Amino acid sequence: MDIFKELKNDPKTAYKLYDLPLGELALKADEIRKKRFGKKTYFNINRHINPTNICKDVCKFCAFSAHRKNPNPYVLSVQECVEIAKEAYEKGADEVHVVSAHNPEVGYEYYMNIVKEIKTALPNIHVKAFTAAEVNFLSELSSKSYEEVLEDMAKAGVDSMPGGGAEIFDESVRNRICKGKVSSENWLKIHEIWHKMGKKSNVTMLFGHIENRNHRIDHMLRIKKLQDKTGGFNAFIPLVYQRKNNFLKVDKFLTAHEILKTIAISRIVLENIPNIKAYWVTTTLNLSLVAQEYGANDIDGTIEKESINSAAGAASSKGLKLEELVGLIKDSGFIPIRRDSLYNEIETF
Repeated sequence: MDIFKELKNDPKTAYKLYDLPLGELALKADEIRKKRFGKKTYFNINRHINPTNICKDVCKFCAFSAHRKNPNPYVLSVQECVEIAKEAYEKGADEVHVVSAHNPEVGYEYYMNIVKEIKTALPNIHVKAFTAAEVNFLSELSSKSYEEVLEDMAKAGVDSMPGGGAEIFDESVRNRICKGKVSSENWLKIHEIWHKMGKKSNVTMLFGHIENRNHRIDHMLRIKKLQDKTGGFNAFIPLVYQRKNNFLKVDKFLTAHEILKTIAISRIVLENIPNIKAYWVTTTLNLSLVAQEYGANDIDGTIEKESINSAAGAASSKGLKLEELVGLIKDSGFIPIRRDSLYNEIETF
């Protein structure tokens, strides 16, 4: 039986996909991609803002939060965050991506005020803010329900949610790499509530650490199930684990072959999610461009400055210039399409 036809009737067939050759997976993933997007590769002009690195949680894979491997704690003021957003907007950014550590010292209103003040100063900018892990933290900090926190976020001006904090949904793995963080069940619950509010979000998967292939497939199938229910995910973003300056002891690192195989499988399994992002920050720029032939149709954006993954070794601290990103996409044989945060096309290069 054709495994791809079998997959439509039985999602658990997905566990067999890693047994297929990369070439076969690539052809199928590229076929799905071309039917939807042709040769288009999407990106946006965005700016990451990371307000603080002081965190109550100790995730073993994290090099961003302030600890003995990163002994430089900081807290940006609300006004500093606004000034960063203003500067980015003047340079052409139409999105700010606000993701922070779980800092109990600054209080609940600090997080909400960052969004409120950015939106007051820049009403037309799209604010993508606060992962489900942050929502869980803010719920615990304020004794508010998830629904109340998400309503406060929407009132403050959050337009969509990023997909961070998902890591790997298998709880045995989560206990080892991010014990105490939001549970997989609650991560999915938070996004379901957000979707029912009529809002969109992304979803990630951190892979290449202590998880195995079955954990990745399980992760994708849980996403697929929620997407069938809500249709609220814009993009799936497989994040490659970054190895430096953290406490997760990983001896064997991913090959390009395994990364591309995982991206292709995600495109095949998650046909109900429109966009697959090869996030250049963690996949590397060159491999993200190659991944456009393995099912991915998005490469993220210019970013301008990135602190979380670059702390763990990613070459992303200063972002990319627009003309550089456009040129690289063209040289790879694809059509660069500037999009907004909800994947509306703005400009074709």
